[in-house]
Amino acid sequence: MRISKSRIQLLYSIIISLSLVNMASAQRIDGSQEISLETVKKWSAPYRGWHYHPKHVIPKKPNINGFEKVNKTDVPTIFQRPGDPKWYMSFIGFDGKGYQSFLAESDDLVHWSQMRLAMGYGKKGEFDYGGRVLGAYLYEDYGIKARRTLKKKDGKFWSLYGAYAKQGAYEIDPGYEGVASSKDGINWQRAKDQYILSIHEPDVGEWEKDCIYMPWLVEHEGLFYNFYNAKKMPQWIEQIGLAKSTDLLNWKRYPNNPVLRVRPKGYDEKFCADGKVFRDGDHWVMFYFGVGRGHAHIMVAFSRDLHHWVADPEPLYKAGGHPSGLDRNHAHKISLVWNPKNETYYLFYNAVGNKGRGIGLITSKPLSPSKK
Repeated sequence: MRISKSRIQLLYSIIISLSLVNMASAQRIDGSQEISLETVKKWSAPYRGWHYHPKHVIPKKPNINGFEKVNKTDVPTIFQRPGDPKWYMSFIGFDGKGYQSFLAESDDLVHWSQMRLAMGYGKKGEFDYGGRVLGAYLYEDYGIKARRTLKKKDGKFWSLYGAYAKQGAYEIDPGYEGVASSKDGINWQRAKDQYILSIHEPDVGEWEKDCIYMPWLVEHEGLFYNFYNAKKMPQWIEQIGLAKSTDLLNWKRYPNNPVLRVRPKGYDEKFCADGKVFRDGDHWVMFYFGVGRGHAHIMVAFSRDLHHWVADPEPLYKAGGHPSGLDRNHAHKISLVWNPKNETYYLFYNAVGNKGRGIGLITSKPLSPSKK
């Protein structure tokens, strides 16, 4: 059968059109949509070009009454309480034995005071005796510019937390995760006596078999998502996995973990860790830290469905960016919040450099001198 030239041209046009549709959607067999590097660059652009606050907002030795031995601070997380205009920051302090979670408050996101204990050590012999790291809060809204307002469920506020069973050093393996609750958002206690995630469950993966680290909590369409980093030895590779729950108390790992993996020779060739996930328009954004090329850097990845992630190969912020040397060793473990008063992103992070390990701040716009 002969096919006319016009029909061949028509068929060719149809094939090209279908190809363009497929390229635009980049649909995988599993139903997820691929995200092109061009799109990744477009989505990451609003989170570049930072301005420096000159010093730690929480120093390595914050001089908290009754906790004078604290000499390192870490893991900032911002939240607000319903009906309360103040900003709150939870952070951990290391006193030579382990981690405890503290709280500070602020009217302007720059000057922090009223520091006190939020959740201390667990009982001896239990999974959180070596320390508790609050910071994976249940929020009312996970929008990138939303208030970081704590949400009540069953009459209480909720947070997942990282934990260690042993005292005596910084993050002694194997690490656990627990779940905490609070009536006021200030004082926190266990909501479940048993840990919720560890290396001891039968579904633990080879990639996470040596230590479980910090969680991050997202609620979406009736499900709770826990993004957590975990370690495999002897190379000490950390990657990010996902677990799901319907009640915050019982969790099941996602079978295709890890959802974010290290990349050879990249800025995240050793670690992909401490992911913080928010909704940005029609997609999700994960801020995480990568370890590669000798330092820890602030990185970003994107997803349309919370399961399949594509990371930007270039850091949002490299260690050593601060002109004073405040983060010349590491820049990691972020908390991002939008301040509607001055339409500015405030990015709190663990800045490790010539002033020790403390909480640093960079902003999307320069702050006025009065704010510094």
